[in-house]
Amino acid sequence: MKYVCTACGFVYDEEVGDPDNGIAPGTKFEDLPDSYVCPWCGMGKEAFAKE
Repeated sequence: MKYVCTACGFVYDEEVGDPDNGIAPGTKFEDLPDSYVCPWCGMGKEAFAKE
């Protein structure tokens, strides 16, 4: 599943994760910590929508 930041267009792909920010590949979006923010614009998880 992929989720896109509605503020800037960054795509969080569960298969890829976000290794630059310590999120391992295979990490489901709902399992991200509540403190997770978009690495491009800093918006919180609430700014993401399923792609």
